[in-house]
This record gives sequence, C-alpha cells and structure tokens, in this order.
Amino acid sequence: MKAHQSVEPTLEQRRIIYQARRGLKELDFYLDPYVKELYLAAEPKEQATFAQLLTYEDPDLLDYFTNQARPDDEAVWQLVEQIKSWRHGKAL
Repeated sequence: MKAHQSVEPTLEQRRIIYQARRGLKELDFYLDPYVKELYLAAEPKEQATFAQLLTYEDPDLLDYFTNQARPDDEAVWQLVEQIKSWRHGKAL
C-alpha cells in the first residue's frame, strides 16, 4: 500500500499563495478557497494567469469579482469568471 504523497509547492507557488492573502473579506471569499483547493493542481498557464491576477490592486480586483469593471487582460477576466462560478457553485 502506497502512502499518499502531496505535491510540495515550489518557491514561486509559495510566493503566489502568500500573495493571495489580501485581507479584504470579499476577496478572500474567492481567493482563499481557490488557492487551497485548485491552485496547485491547476495547469501552469492557469497558475501564471492567477499570478497576473494578483498583480492588480485590491479595489480593482473587488470591482472584477463584483462585476463593476472588467480587466483588459482577457485571460485574467476568464479566470475571475471561472473562480466566481466555481465558488458560487460550492455549498456555502
């Protein structure tokens, strides 16, 4: 019987996980569960898009997640939409 081995995050992945802690309750609602449940298993392209998403200022991210504004970067917008759909589909 094999012992279950979890993948150890790289230094870059650890940095991204740390950056995802925003301190705004509304953003943490979306970002914390994504980081804990999906980020490490995501494709490298999605991880890179998430890292790009984290370069935006909190007020801008809040606007994106509340549909008040849309980023110019289409990949970032698609990821925001994906995270929102996933998060709202989970039992709260």
